[in-house]
Amino acid sequence: MASGVKVASRPIEILLVEDNPGDVILMKEIMKISTLSIHWTIARDGEKALSLLREGESFSSQGEPDIILLDLNLPKLDGREVLHQIKSEERFEHIPIIIMTSSNDDQDIADAYHDHANFYIVKPMDMGHFSVVVKYIEDFWLQRINLK
Repeated sequence: MASGVKVASRPIEILLVEDNPGDVILMKEIMKISTLSIHWTIARDGEKALSLLREGESFSSQGEPDIILLDLNLPKLDGREVLHQIKSEERFEHIPIIIMTSSNDDQDIADAYHDHANFYIVKPMDMGHFSVVVKYIEDFWLQRINLK
């Protein structure tokens, strides 16, 4: 992955894997003020996330997300296994995955990086700090990193 300012000629494809509807709404609302064009695909559980990724139909022209925002505590198939499976598939291993979860457990953090997560963030519990985290993701991961 090369660094530099990303020039978006198409919407940025984000796969948000999150089962909490409030966090989904909050994330999308905070990003509405962005100058970036974002296409969201939402998966409410781990099985759906893998299905969407493998089918590729939910993503615009390129057939895959530019970045994945992944919660660890998910129904059906947890985020730990989703991360492991995505990074184990050669065709998806290049997609940056940001773990965004309520777990600050040292073992979860170590395991996520061991399975090649690109970044790990503990979700703040208040809206002000949550907004700061989302703006950081936008400023660094969506504007400063060349995703392709």
